[in-house]
Amino acid sequence: MESALRNLSSSVELLAVAAHSGAVAQWDDHSLSTAFDWARYCEHLFSRFHNNPAVRGAMEEQLQLTNGRLRAAFPGYTEVSFSDLSRCQHHLLIGLLNNPKLPISIVKLLFDSNTPADSVHSGCGDVSGLCSRIIRCKSACKVLSPLTPPSAVGADAEVQGGLLMERLGALITHGGAEHFLDSVLRGCEGAAAEHFCLVIAAALLTTTNSETASQDVLLDWLRKKQPSTLQRTCSALPTALLMDLVKEHLKFRDAYCDVLKKWASDMEYSISDGEWVQSRTNPPVSFQKLAEHFQALFETCPSLGDDVEKELNALKISDGDFDVRGLSVWGDLLSELHK
Repeated sequence: MESALRNLSSSVELLAVAAHSGAVAQWDDHSLSTAFDWARYCEHLFSRFHNNPAVRGAMEEQLQLTNGRLRAAFPGYTEVSFSDLSRCQHHLLIGLLNNPKLPISIVKLLFDSNTPADSVHSGCGDVSGLCSRIIRCKSACKVLSPLTPPSAVGADAEVQGGLLMERLGALITHGGAEHFLDSVLRGCEGAAAEHFCLVIAAALLTTTNSETASQDVLLDWLRKKQPSTLQRTCSALPTALLMDLVKEHLKFRDAYCDVLKKWASDMEYSISDGEWVQSRTNPPVSFQKLAEHFQALFETCPSLGDDVEKELNALKISDGDFDVRGLSVWGDLLSELHK
């Protein structure tokens, strides 16, 4: 029993260090894995003894003593109750993400979704599976708020979107939010890049009011610093999910509209194919797909559709106001939209 109480006290001290201490700047994958091992140990203690009044009483008394020491050591410390032990991994995760000293190498491990949820965890493999473990217990942890619709982005992206918002929220007041986003994006290629688009959508669709500032930072980063990532996001996401983002964020709606106009302006008419084609966008967007994007936008935002249609007409006129197919992408777009 004495050993269990000592381990409980040490684990709670570890939670405080994770949330409030600059010592996490020195953590590596082994440190992170060990921390989550102790968090799971605390969850085991709760599961085993929450219905044992004698043992629970002793543990609550130990927690009072430990909380007293930690309040004196860490300004802003939040006490850990016995019931909090049932969600210890969650508290550890949120504490880490809100600590501005957490190194980017550790954050990127939390965003690694390549490790199967049921894999055998050891060493770095254990850490890269953290997100999968969080997904398995998120119904109890409530890592993030419900999304609309809840299954639109998938479980991995849903949880990682919440992690992204938590981390940005911690960095806004301390600086470095854009550097963090750049670091997460770096190395995202192929399937990883497409998955990151889903993470971005999940982050922007979280419904907690406290996330508004973090979402603004993310949207500004996409528009001003990462236009290629914004274009990839608009290309990779399903139209229905894009329309959810359009309805939720005016900034995204305007940025999405700008992307559509850029895709159109990059198109050239192929006489051999008898179609408008794109060579500068990767992956390329077909003329038919572009028209579908515009149509969905007009149906979702009728007032915006009127303004955009006027703009397309003005661009058609600047091309010579021809009604012959293949002479103006703007004219052909208008014709397609009026079918």
